[in-house]
Amino acid sequence: MERLNELNDLLNKLEERHIFYRLSKIRSESIMIEVAVPGQRWEIEIMEDGTMEIEKFISDGDMYDEKELDVLFRDFSD
Repeated sequence: MERLNELNDLLNKLEERHIFYRLSKIRSESIMIEVAVPGQRWEIEIMEDGTMEIEKFISDGDMYDEKELDVLFRDFSD
């Protein structure tokens, strides 16, 4: 139950700071908290053994128009 309390504490801290998040699960051994803040997105994974992995995706500030969709589809489609 201690791990559940730690997860709940982390979620409460995000809520207290009005930071948007959502819970998801992409690996069988972890729960993911996806966080969105201006210019960044974080993936916080809490593993079954209690360890935590955090990956940050940081924007370079560049903005694109709709033509970028063609590039994204070309580069990331199967």
